[in-house]
Amino acid sequence: MLGTQFGFVHGKALEYVYNPPGYERKILSELIWEMKPVFYYGFLLDFGLLDPMSRPGIFASTSFKVGVPADTGVMEDRDWLSPSDDFTHFSSSTNKTREFLWLDAAVGASLPVRPFFYLRTFISGSWTRFSFTARGGYWAYPSSSGYFEDDEEVCRYQQDWFLLAAGISMVTTVLSPFSFDISVKASPLTYCKAVDEHPKRDDTTFMDYTSLGFFLEPAFGLSFTAERVEFSFQAAWRLTEKTRGESFESSNGLFYKNGEAGAGLLFTDTRLIVTLRI
Repeated sequence: MLGTQFGFVHGKALEYVYNPPGYERKILSELIWEMKPVFYYGFLLDFGLLDPMSRPGIFASTSFKVGVPADTGVMEDRDWLSPSDDFTHFSSSTNKTREFLWLDAAVGASLPVRPFFYLRTFISGSWTRFSFTARGGYWAYPSSSGYFEDDEEVCRYQQDWFLLAAGISMVTTVLSPFSFDISVKASPLTYCKAVDEHPKRDDTTFMDYTSLGFFLEPAFGLSFTAERVEFSFQAAWRLTEKTRGESFESSNGLFYKNGEAGAGLLFTDTRLIVTLRI
């Protein structure tokens, strides 16, 4: 099947700086980059049995999504530089999602459980990129507070996520031409490469390489088939818990190790799909 898709994601990307071992508070800094929402368009390809209820078979699928650049909420930056639980530094700026790319692929097997439904077990891989720019807003520090110019760039951030997960889904066609499906994917095999640029701090750049944050994605779908055309509505919730790994800092083009950092991701994905059975 060949299809096109339109939808949006709604959630946030998370950036962490960790304290060295021995500190009571584990997180030194947290940045929250909102995506409320990011609209996208894309295409998908599915290969498999036209009638999975007829016999066991194999299938493969791939999906590619491209986001529409836009302001998508705010970026909030908190630092804890004292032993207390109260943060010492805070800033809030308008967040623009400059780039959103998402590539998914899966391969697996289907098994009919007549006459009610069929099961799919699969392995999936995913690459996701989010690029953000924070501009304007205000800051509140112990020694001072104030406002940034509306068009002043405060920070730029990019995450590249790589995931490998196992999944299972159940699809029922009892109410044909309608079909319903539920699925879940999970894995600890996550990796994130992040670039954090601070033009107001002498163009300081941080490079973070973090991994092994738990990934979970439950999803639900409803489809209607008319002749060779299928219309689908799908919703999914994607969580990637805190990763952890090395962070490198540079202000003159040369990078050196600068402690530990992490990343996280939490959003819902809602989309409409139109596919042609060929």
